[in-house]
Amino acid sequence: MEFREIVTFMEVAQLKSFSRAAEKLGYSQAAVTIQIKHLEQELGARLFDRIGKQVTLTHQGVVFTEHAGRLITDMARARTALSEPSELSGRLCIGTIESICATIFPDLLKEYHRLYPRVSVSIVTGSPDKLLDMMNCNALDIVYFLDKKMYDPKWVKALEVPDRVIFVTSADNPLANASISLEEMIRQPFILTEKDASYRLLLEQHLASLELDIHPFLEIGNTEFIVRLLRDNQGVSFLPEFTVRQDIENGRLVPVHVPGFTMRIWKQIVYHKDKWVSREMEAFLLLASQSEPPV
Repeated sequence: MEFREIVTFMEVAQLKSFSRAAEKLGYSQAAVTIQIKHLEQELGARLFDRIGKQVTLTHQGVVFTEHAGRLITDMARARTALSEPSELSGRLCIGTIESICATIFPDLLKEYHRLYPRVSVSIVTGSPDKLLDMMNCNALDIVYFLDKKMYDPKWVKALEVPDRVIFVTSADNPLANASISLEEMIRQPFILTEKDASYRLLLEQHLASLELDIHPFLEIGNTEFIVRLLRDNQGVSFLPEFTVRQDIENGRLVPVHVPGFTMRIWKQIVYHKDKWVSREMEAFLLLASQSEPPV
């Protein structure tokens, strides 16, 4: 079995045509036919049904595409490893949500740039659904998002770390030293992220299950702005703990205790299973994993 026969097979499978595959590869159609027949003889299986001008994969052909695709990817990686310069210098496009971009990314990207100054990084922010759709269309290399645990057979999950979502306010707020029921809590002057934020959605779903709802006096997608208002004692909010951890440690903000209420959310990094994982991606994934404190 020759590697060029595997490449030819994949081209015929994708183009559904012997003639178009021959044209793309620079072979004669007869040469393509001979390669496919030789491959079928070696595998002992028919890979294509050829009825008239229609070319379709057999069941054995569909099974073989999965293995052939991995062989081609592994060969590309081997060639790249031998030809790439030692210093990373490519591009990296990352999708993330605003709260992660505002709190985790400044230090993470500062360190990434220090280690790999020639890599060009592009950041796209949006809701998890929007970002994951972009990743599935190969418009993003990696998505770093916050949500309930999510899985998809099209993804590879590189990170999954839990974090609490808490009610939080200024240390000068009377609620700072109080224990308050959930019903009382939601009547406070709230500043919340926009409705498409995953943790706000989780809160609203929980409240709905109790036949309760919440009416914030301010909605804004900028987590950093919300934290500034909280520092000025302008209300209360519901935020992932990592976004306010430093302010809590510094004594400027405090969690508000609501007996019987706990909520967790998950920081997750994913990329598409068919994505060619560049060295730039590998370096970012490793650094992001190392930046997470032990659970």
